[in-house]
Amino acid sequence: MSRLVLIDGSSYLYRAFHALPPLTAADGTPTGALFGIVNMLRATLKENPDYTAFVVDASGPTFRDALYPQYKANRPPMPDELRAQVEPMMKIVQALGFPILREPGVEADDVIGTLALQAHAAGIPVTISTGDKDFAQLVRPGITLTNTMTGSVLDDAGVFEKFGVRPDQVVDLLALMGDTVDNVPGVDKCGPKTAAKWLGEYGTLEAVIAGADRIGGKIGENLRAALGRLPLNQQLVTIKTDVALAQAPQDLKLKPRDVEALRALYAQYGFGAALRELDGGAAAPAARQAGTAPVPPVAEEAPDPALSAPGRYECITDEAALQEWVARLAAADVVSFDTETDSLDPMRANLVGLSFAVEPGHACYIPVGHEYPGAPAQLDCAKVLDTLRPLLEDPGKTKLGQHGKYDLHVLRRHGVHVRGYGEDTMLESFVWNAGGQRHDMDTLAQKYLGYTTIKYEQVAGKGAKQILFSQVALDDATRYAAEDADVTLRLHRVLSARLASAPSLASVYRDIEMPLVPVLERIESNGVLVDVAELRRQSADLSTRMLAAQQRAHDIAGRAFNLDSPKQLGQLLFEELKLPALVKTPTGAPSTNEEALEAIADQHELPRLILDYRGLAKLRNTYTDKLPDMVNPDTGRVHTSYHQAGAATGRLSSNDPNLQNIPIRTEDGRRIRTAFIAPPGRRIVACDYSQIELRIMAHLSGDPGLLGAFEGGLDVHRATAGEVFGVPVADVSGDQRRAAKAINFGLMYGMSAFGLAKQLGIGRGEAQDYIALYFNRYPGVRDYMERVRQQARDQGYVETVFGRRLQLNEIHSRNQAQRAGAERAAINAPMQGTAADIIKRAMVSVQAWLDLHPGRALMLMQVHDELVFEVDADFVDTLVPEVRRRMAEAASLKVALVVDVGSGENWDQAH
Repeated sequence: MSRLVLIDGSSYLYRAFHALPPLTAADGTPTGALFGIVNMLRATLKENPDYTAFVVDASGPTFRDALYPQYKANRPPMPDELRAQVEPMMKIVQALGFPILREPGVEADDVIGTLALQAHAAGIPVTISTGDKDFAQLVRPGITLTNTMTGSVLDDAGVFEKFGVRPDQVVDLLALMGDTVDNVPGVDKCGPKTAAKWLGEYGTLEAVIAGADRIGGKIGENLRAALGRLPLNQQLVTIKTDVALAQAPQDLKLKPRDVEALRALYAQYGFGAALRELDGGAAAPAARQAGTAPVPPVAEEAPDPALSAPGRYECITDEAALQEWVARLAAADVVSFDTETDSLDPMRANLVGLSFAVEPGHACYIPVGHEYPGAPAQLDCAKVLDTLRPLLEDPGKTKLGQHGKYDLHVLRRHGVHVRGYGEDTMLESFVWNAGGQRHDMDTLAQKYLGYTTIKYEQVAGKGAKQILFSQVALDDATRYAAEDADVTLRLHRVLSARLASAPSLASVYRDIEMPLVPVLERIESNGVLVDVAELRRQSADLSTRMLAAQQRAHDIAGRAFNLDSPKQLGQLLFEELKLPALVKTPTGAPSTNEEALEAIADQHELPRLILDYRGLAKLRNTYTDKLPDMVNPDTGRVHTSYHQAGAATGRLSSNDPNLQNIPIRTEDGRRIRTAFIAPPGRRIVACDYSQIELRIMAHLSGDPGLLGAFEGGLDVHRATAGEVFGVPVADVSGDQRRAAKAINFGLMYGMSAFGLAKQLGIGRGEAQDYIALYFNRYPGVRDYMERVRQQARDQGYVETVFGRRLQLNEIHSRNQAQRAGAERAAINAPMQGTAADIIKRAMVSVQAWLDLHPGRALMLMQVHDELVFEVDADFVDTLVPEVRRRMAEAASLKVALVVDVGSGENWDQAH
């Protein structure tokens, strides 16, 4: 079906100007807005629209000025830096082949509205590319909005979710709210929630006006005072859809692009990625098919020399200098900040100082806790925090950090609850290129800025001679700490621009990762209560059983040996007992790792006994012995740390302690979970997605058989067994279900026939037959797997449902094992990554609801596909349906997301 894409050029120009850093070409020409527009247009072209137009405002007054002379009267003139980018923008748009529309007497909105309804009447689906909320009034089946800079899409349901009203009520909503940008005064103190509430109750603006006498309070008085201007407001905010235009939607076809003009323009303004795409993009797929090197999946530009220059840093030790910097911070759009402390544990760290930057190359350090002989006088910590608190707690002031979750913890412990934490360079780097690099500041500064940072060891020493930061001299501390804030801001200038060039990645960063930061900080701060006495009992029991296993091993061997010594164990197994060495170390020696012992466990009693012994030792050493020592003396709880920028698929990991790896399939692992308890009057509630990755496979593959199994509420493994083995579901045996489960999960991880045979203990030929039967019954899964492999070969990465990318740098490797590994990752990453995205979205939604009920429940842990809560006993029945709904609605897949819920006095009982 043909499609029309209408681009709101005027809106994007302003939004790109304010959203992107002030980039410049080599000759000093400003290019920030132009950069954003070019990337937006390139993204639009990749969607291959049938018809399209780039619509901008014409100069001169419009009919709205005649209706209301003060219309847009308070809008400032276009900044010179932006004006200089208009002509280059139009040249590039024209060279790309986009029809450009300007219509005197009306606004670009009216041209777009007219064309949208004309196309809709002709049965042509319409996408309006804009960031302007006014266009929500045009949304209906067949007309959607997309914001290419953020990746968001609005349909009927999306409009209601965002504004709280239907699209046909948006005009009335805008009339009540007014529009300060266009100088349309609404009802005083009437924001979007109040306007939506009125329209939800009365239906239309006319009905609200008629019922104004029934609305009480000050807001009712304000409404009655505004009644006379509301009909005019309605006219002003209504998009005209009957403008007489020379072009019909079917006339708006792309013209051939002027490659030479584009090459000259891209080169002039320094758009390297666009230039490379222009020169090599068209031939790239054929080259890849021919077996040559692919186009790099992530284009990396050379560091900007302007962002690599030395900085100018101030040490703030008097009130006047502090107030001067507070004023500077208050005037900034983005405030880069960092904390310095005396500990790496944010739950125990004391604040030593804070650093800030608002422009590259200029930063300050405010010391509040340096203690060493001869240390200069410093400002009082409490007074500094009181002075900074309004700014740090202002949700409207955007804060920027590098791994800022740590700093949020530190400031919360010191009484400052940071709000408005909206940018994080670690996460920008992670989303931009998750698997290609480390994401610490030193690495990023070198890579993106060509800048070598001062290392902590250079100011505090290392090893046994390392001192606390509170003992570092102020001059050294200032250079180190202020540089952190400065470099963070410089990195943000680079990384934010790169994300803006990839709307799907920008959306992952903006809509998934950043909202999760304060949620994780809250979870970590909440901590979890553990039963120390129970853990001590379990440690004693594990030790007794380890001793028994050790004695049994000695009896079997006929002599004593060290079960923890790989050398002694290898000598016993492979030299004395003559067991086959089926797994080798990298040096070629017989291995005694878990895989090696499993491989020979059916040939002798000793390997299985050693595996059991190691399992007991791991539980004792990792959990039952260590957890009691990790209880925070201030809170009486254990506080883990979650890592967002770890796994390339986006899955969270945790450490100190690692709560992701407590075994759940063994009785001993479940016993450890009994020590995670609720205090008196509270309950532990666990909410776990059921078979989420299989459901995502059903969604991505679209296979009718797999979709049908989930839609019918069947046991999907039993249903698969019925399909594969050709028996009625009711007659499926336990072994058949086990084999089907192994196939279902194995194929998601790219398991071969050899791997399946090994897991099921059958011959390779029989395993291959199972897989063939599976693909015969679920051809959509086979097609998906081949499709995603080809996608990985073509573009060097695969994506989740939400647009997160996994780079597959070895997909074209000449090493067959590396290439096969990349293909397996290509199949699994979209499912595992989508599952990670879904639970992150769920966590943000659930925490927003928990915030409405302070003290009633705490989110304690995220473990793979599970969320764990501590809840007032009389609040469990309220929480469960709300959390279940929010988790289920975290994604719209072709099959429903199902959430299993349990509760109890401890974590194990909650399963």
